[in-house]
Formats: sequence, C-alpha cells, structure tokens
Amino acid sequence: MFRGTLQAGEHHLEFGDVTYVMGVINLSPESKNAHTVATTPGEARSLADRYRQWGADLVEVGGQSSHYDNPTIEADEETKRVVPAVEALVADGHIVVVDTWKPEVAHAAIEAGAAVINDTGGFRSAEMRRVVAPTDAAVIAVYVEGDDPHAVDEVSIGPHKTRSVVDAFGRLLEDVGPSLRSRVLLDPGIAINYRGDYRAYTRFQLEVIRQSSLFAPLERPLVIPIPRKADIHWVSAYITLALEYGADMIRVHDVAVAARLVRLWEREVDS
Repeated sequence: MFRGTLQAGEHHLEFGDVTYVMGVINLSPESKNAHTVATTPGEARSLADRYRQWGADLVEVGGQSSHYDNPTIEADEETKRVVPAVEALVADGHIVVVDTWKPEVAHAAIEAGAAVINDTGGFRSAEMRRVVAPTDAAVIAVYVEGDDPHAVDEVSIGPHKTRSVVDAFGRLLEDVGPSLRSRVLLDPGIAINYRGDYRAYTRFQLEVIRQSSLFAPLERPLVIPIPRKADIHWVSAYITLALEYGADMIRVHDVAVAARLVRLWEREVDS
C-alpha cells in the first residue's frame, strides 16, 4: 500500500487506505469486451458519466485492442480514435487515462488533456519517456514479456515469478530517474493476454495479488488490473482479493461491481 500524493496532470491523487477505481472504455471496435466499447466521443462520454455515477474515480480510454489476436493499427488511426474522446471526457471533468504503447498517441493524448498514460509497452521506450518527461502526466508502467502486448508468446512462470517482476520494476525505476519516478504507477501485467497454459496463468494472476506486499519497497502506487473473465463471480473474486491485499488502484471493465465492493471494504476515495 502506497502512502503519498501523485501528480497526474492537473490532478493530485492522495493514496493511503483507499483504492481508486479506473473504468475501461474501449474505443477499438475490435475489442472482445463489447459492453465497454464506445464508437463515438458521445458514446464514450455517456459511458464515462455512467461510470462516475457508479463510483469510478478515473476513466481509461484506448483505441488499440491489446489482445494479440487483434490487428495492430497505425498510430495515426489510433490517435483519431482517442483524441476526440479524451477532449470530450476532459471537458466533462473526468480524470482521463489513455492506454497505449505508442509514443505518438501518448503525445497527442497528453496535448488533449489526458492525465495518465497507461503504457502497455512497459515504459521501456526512450521515446515514450521523452514524451512524458516534460509534462505533468503520470504513467502506468505495465509489466509485459515482449515489446508490447501484440509481441508476446507464452509467459514464463516459475516459483519466484512475482519477485522477478518486482526486480524488473526496480531496475526500471532506477533507469527513469527521480523526476519521472515520482509520477510512475506500477501494473504487474496480469491482465496481458499470453499464449500458453490458461490455468497456470490464472494461478499466477492470483499469486501476484496475494504477494502484493513484495512491491511495497518500490514505494510506488500498485495498480491491479482485474482480468476480464466471462464469469462475473470470477471477476468479483479478483476484485475482492485485490482489496484484501491493499491495491492502490484497480483497473476494471465491470465498474458497478468494483465500486460496490470498494464501498463494502470502506476503501472509497473521498469526493
């Protein structure tokens, strides 16, 4: 559990005994999560307003589906999908996160008012760091075994896998330097889709959440991305486990369920 303040654009997020809810809106019609897809800025705004009414604190939009089965679109096309929605949501007072691994998209999104970049490329790109560094935007560094979510194969899972993820983040934080480090959140990448043994990966996802305390010495907010499952009971179980182990933020596709559970655990953010 992280205690402190994080600057995210013009916003300051206070952490400690709270769990922020980040609701996902997919601007990619290719997405497999049909209930979160918005095809116009107006649809994105309506969905985001519903999220806020349910209890979401931040809204994440993404124009590129991260599932490896879906096509990789050009940065220009992704930008066209993302920027009008960001502008509409910022105008409506939302704290907007943009999910992308492409620096060009991140740059345009920040210019449009995005407060956070959710870098599914792991924040390892020098160009992405150059985009974020001179701004006030925060960045979520996602652990991914590959250059990006479309360049993955089977995830390697061993007895000390969570520790290896923590160590990788430690090296990343050293590499980015103190100025950027103060604006980084960490996502252990358990919602990235990999090829391979689904059941083994599911056990690993749960193991990472149970070992959340291993990330505490890094002194950065921990974002637990709730894996999307067809069975809402599974989703509820992941959310409950994340709350039990003190997640600083959860990234969810099922916002109403998540917000109710956060209230039950009395970890909601004061509005």
